[in-house]
Amino acid sequence: MPTLAFSTDGSAARPLFLVKKEGLADWLAAQDEATRDWVGAAGFRAGVGEVLPLPGKDGVSGAVGGLGSRKDRARGRFLAAGLRGKLPEGVWRLACDLEGDELAEAALGWLLAGYRFDRFVSNAGPLAMLLAPEGVDAVMLERIACGEALARDLINTPASHMGPDELEAAARDLAGTHGMAVEVTTGAALPKRNLPMIHAVGRASSREPRLIDMSWGDSGPSLALVGKGVCFDTGGLNIKPGASMQLMKKDMGGAANVLGLAHMLMDSGAKIRLRVLIPAVENSISGEAFRPGDILDSRKGLTVEINNTDAEGRLVLADALALADEDRPDLIVSMATLTGAARVAVGPDLAPFYATDDNDAAVLEAAAKAVRDPVWRFPFWEPYERMIEPGIADLDNAPKGGFAGSITAALFLRRFVTDTPRYMHFDIFGWMRESAPGRPKGGAGQGIRALYRALPEMLE
Repeated sequence: MPTLAFSTDGSAARPLFLVKKEGLADWLAAQDEATRDWVGAAGFRAGVGEVLPLPGKDGVSGAVGGLGSRKDRARGRFLAAGLRGKLPEGVWRLACDLEGDELAEAALGWLLAGYRFDRFVSNAGPLAMLLAPEGVDAVMLERIACGEALARDLINTPASHMGPDELEAAARDLAGTHGMAVEVTTGAALPKRNLPMIHAVGRASSREPRLIDMSWGDSGPSLALVGKGVCFDTGGLNIKPGASMQLMKKDMGGAANVLGLAHMLMDSGAKIRLRVLIPAVENSISGEAFRPGDILDSRKGLTVEINNTDAEGRLVLADALALADEDRPDLIVSMATLTGAARVAVGPDLAPFYATDDNDAAVLEAAAKAVRDPVWRFPFWEPYERMIEPGIADLDNAPKGGFAGSITAALFLRRFVTDTPRYMHFDIFGWMRESAPGRPKGGAGQGIRALYRALPEMLE
């Protein structure tokens, strides 16, 4: 995607001055009288998203764009991204006093503003291109933008075109790009390979459930990424109301984010042993559907009472986590669009995460702040363990009472990671309800830029 890359031709690049509202007076003082008069006459105030082309002898000589006030920048991200679509065609270069992570955010935002989901309808991207600013790692930013775009594309694709088969094909495409080994266990082979809960959740669909198992690298610390790949969720026999089913194409957002992160890591040549596990299923309704009241066996040997078939994501993740745990990697990370409780607690923008290791949590939080990929730590709260113990089985997949839903789901998953001391779980939303600079309405990466920044330190 050319709009997700920087221009390599700087011969005719025009300056784009990025100006903060509190710095407008100083910037104007440094300009010539004609420019000051032009900006004053145009009423430019450096508000968020404001763009003013600057005249020159041969037309537009440059432009000035607003980054808003301190409050605007505290409340928003990628504000420079909103300028891209308002600029004339051509190559631009940033002229500003930004540096470090702030400059990288502006440059990455520009790239992300070029994303379009155009599989089903023509949706041209912006024509303005940017010369990579001095002081940023352009290759790294392009890598991050492509990983984010991969996650968005997968989430945005409707279930009619993104079932377990197609999710497997997307994983194989990524594997082919990076030389990953791939093994897929499908349908009736799942219980034979001791993956009974993945089979139970997906067996009602005409599209066979599967576990996608990918590996890459032969040296360095070991990392297992596990992503929930529920390609559509009807809720099963505990069927969702229509309004709640509307966005269920995004219920494979954990898998999409894991694949996006895997691309970033492999493309960077990270010295790690990477394993990616994706249980890919459709939670459908038929005579084969699993039922409320059923008790399922799991790979770990724990039994699970089903109190709600709409709490299926933790079931498929549990078998995949148990498999990952058997290798005792240095770190396991799971990502899933798992609970509505997480959205009630922190809304759609924050990605709650859980960590068994305090240092991992601290490193991640620092990275998230630096790259403006917000996360918020939730606790593995031990006193709630009794809430997931139903009495007639080892575990309850949907405790009654309506409290602490994200925490009890995380505690459930942790029961399947017994031999790997360091485990992190992300309960993401994976969706933008409204468009924002650099982030159009639709599928979204959450937590993966923070993880990409943090993992080298976490695994050193």
